[in-house]
Amino acid sequence: MTGAPLPAPGHMGVDYEQRVDFDRLRRYRLERALASLEASECGAFLLFDFYNIRYTTQTWIGGALGDKMTRYALLTRGGEPMLWDFGSAARHHRLFSPWLDPANCHAGMLGLRGAIAPTVGLMQDAVRQIKGLLEDAGVADAPVGVDIVEPPFLFEMQRQGLTVVDAQQAMLDARQIKSGDEIMLLTQAAAMVDGVYQDILEALKPGIRENEIVALASKRLYEMGSEQVEAINAVSGERCNPHPHNFSDRLIRPGDQAFFDIIHSFNGYRTCYYRTFSVGSATPSQRDAYTRAREWMDAAIDAVKPGASTADVASVWPAATEFGFENEMAAFGLQFGHGLGLGLHERPIISRLNSMREPVELQAGMVFALETYCPAGDGFSAARIEEEVVVTDDGARVLTLFPARELVIANPY
Repeated sequence: MTGAPLPAPGHMGVDYEQRVDFDRLRRYRLERALASLEASECGAFLLFDFYNIRYTTQTWIGGALGDKMTRYALLTRGGEPMLWDFGSAARHHRLFSPWLDPANCHAGMLGLRGAIAPTVGLMQDAVRQIKGLLEDAGVADAPVGVDIVEPPFLFEMQRQGLTVVDAQQAMLDARQIKSGDEIMLLTQAAAMVDGVYQDILEALKPGIRENEIVALASKRLYEMGSEQVEAINAVSGERCNPHPHNFSDRLIRPGDQAFFDIIHSFNGYRTCYYRTFSVGSATPSQRDAYTRAREWMDAAIDAVKPGASTADVASVWPAATEFGFENEMAAFGLQFGHGLGLGLHERPIISRLNSMREPVELQAGMVFALETYCPAGDGFSAARIEEEVVVTDDGARVLTLFPARELVIANPY
């Protein structure tokens, strides 16, 4: 860990401090997306990925609608973003999103992931409209980049003569380098989890259940202004090894090792933030597992600097066979790094599974989470640590500040 903590100011807008400049944030994101479009072979990007839509249009609606493949945005070379949304949401954007041309905020509906059958013709009508807009922009003969898509929509685009290519790679490239405003939002999101871990430390006693810890954490995050609590892992006792990546109603018991992952977003920017505790007391095998997980974490952080590669980071972690797995696919996600931003898993992805094969150069402005996992010698306990870091010219700066140098004992006896 190098340098002082990054600023995490209060959430309100004030006149006496320089905080997040949301107009600047919107301009930065749209300019990055347009530059990525210009550098591609595409005449336009047609975006269904919820995070790409937010990045280009600066709009957001409830997460329950985010996986329905109905919202979409069109970005043409030299043009302004166009958005199709639930009708009432589109009307709201016209009233309250002045950075968008009101004429570009359309009501849209494609079928709610097939609940309305393609035979109704909604997709056919939508593609016809999009094709007309591409013709108006003079880019109808160029490929259209699409990030994610339902097969019937893809087939309809092809039937109407559009050439479809992948836009997700270009959009992930655009989102990879974070601005100062994005880094501040990521830091604020992490600061919220710092506080939640203090609450968890105080509540973590025999008799409380994993799901009660999840409820406590979710309540506190929403009280502090979280936009979405995406997931919370709560794993204890014999559930620690192998890691199940979920939570249950298991009762916490004396001497348990327990780890938690808190994934939420503040103004769209996410956390992925593990901490491990022992409840009341810790055994030598639990302490040893934690020590090794911490050593692997520190080695990874030390490897983070501009010009280094994701292979340099992954190489300091143990091979899968060294901690009980048959191959890197089976161990994927345990010794792991992943970009953080509007999405939980952005670039770069750091793992022995992929990074040795195709290393990515680390650049100042990247923000990612580093995760280590070490099974304990007792056969069922395990330690899990995660730190979020931003790459600076001087190396890694750590955003996640709840103490993790040593195994923390909750409510010691």
